[in-house]
Amino acid sequence: MRNGLAGLICLAAAAMLSASHAAAQDPAAAAAPVQQAANDSEQQNWTEQSRPAQQRVAKIYGAGGLRGLEAYQSGFLVSPEGHLVTAWSYVLDVAPIVILDDGRRFDAEIVGIEPALELAVLKIDATNLPFFKLEKDLQVQWGDPVLAVSNLFGIATGNEAASVMQGSIAGITKLDARRGTFKTPYRGKVFLLDLIGNNPGAAGGAVVRYDGKLVGMIGKELRDSETGVWLNYALPLETLRSAIGDIIAGKVSTKPKEDQLILPRDQSHNLTTLGLILVPDVLESTPAYVDSIKKDSLAAVAKLKPDDLILLLDGQRIGDQKTFTELLRRIDRRDAFSLTIQRGSDILPVRLQP
Repeated sequence: MRNGLAGLICLAAAAMLSASHAAAQDPAAAAAPVQQAANDSEQQNWTEQSRPAQQRVAKIYGAGGLRGLEAYQSGFLVSPEGHLVTAWSYVLDVAPIVILDDGRRFDAEIVGIEPALELAVLKIDATNLPFFKLEKDLQVQWGDPVLAVSNLFGIATGNEAASVMQGSIAGITKLDARRGTFKTPYRGKVFLLDLIGNNPGAAGGAVVRYDGKLVGMIGKELRDSETGVWLNYALPLETLRSAIGDIIAGKVSTKPKEDQLILPRDQSHNLTTLGLILVPDVLESTPAYVDSIKKDSLAAVAKLKPDDLILLLDGQRIGDQKTFTELLRRIDRRDAFSLTIQRGSDILPVRLQP
C-alpha cells in the first residue's frame, strides 16, 4: 500500500514538473492569457467608442426603391442645430426623411451640394443634438484602426442603432490614378478601408478613429468596370471640411438669392433663348438632362452636349427641370451665367455668354 501511494505521489510530481517544463518551453502558451486580456480590453474600448458614433449617425430615406436603386443611405450630424453630411446621390432627388438614433423622424432640407466631392449637407429642425466636430490636422496613417458606422443594407429602423464595422486604413491613394476604371466625378484622395464598408445604404456614413474622432465619410459604391472588384473607401475629412463649412455658412446655397426677382418673360433667359431642349418632363421631379442643342445657339457655343445633366446654376442646385426654368426667369437675358454639369463621370463648369 505504501509502495502504491508513493508511486502515485511520484507520478503527480512528475506530471507537475512536465507541465512546468512545457510552459517554460512554450512562451506563446504562457502569454496567451495576457494576450486574451489585452484583446478583451481593446474590444471593450471599441465598444465604448462605437456608441457615441452611432448616436451621431442618421438614417436617410428618399428616392429609389427599384432594383439596384435603394431608397436609403446614411448621414452624420456635424452641428447641434441639425446639419447633416451625406453623400450626394439620387436618394436626394426628393425631399429626404431623416431618422435619428433615438428614433425621431424629421423632414430634411437640402442646404447645399458639392458635386465634385459627391457631398450634400442637409438640415433638420432640431437643436441640442450630439455631433461630430470637424477637427483640423488629424493624423491618419496606413494601418490605423477605424470604425465604419452606417445603416448598411437598411438594417436599422426607428430607434435601432446604426451598424458598426471594425477595420483599418489599408492605404491612402488618389482616385484619379484609377480614372476610367471607377466611374465617379471625385478625383481626390481616399482612404482605402480594410473592411467591407461600401454596401448599399452605407454611403454617407461616418468613419471614426480609435478615439471616436471623425476622419472621413463612406463613399458611394464603386466597382471596377474592368475587373468587377468593389472598392471599399472613404473620403477624408480634410477634403470635405472646407466645403461643409461654406455650405453651412451660407456661402453655397440651393435657394435663389432674395434680390433675384422674377423678370418678365421677354427680358429673362429661357430654354428657347439658350437653344436648349431638355428631355420630356414626365416625372414629378424630372432631372434637367439635355436632349438636344440648337445649332449656333448659346448652348452650342458653350459646347453643351446631349445627355449632359445640369447640376448647378451660378452655384444654386438644380433639382429638376422646374427649378432650372424658374432660376432662368431671374436672369436678364443680356447677362452671362455659369452652369455646372455632369458629363458621364466628369463634373464640368460651363459659361454661357450672350
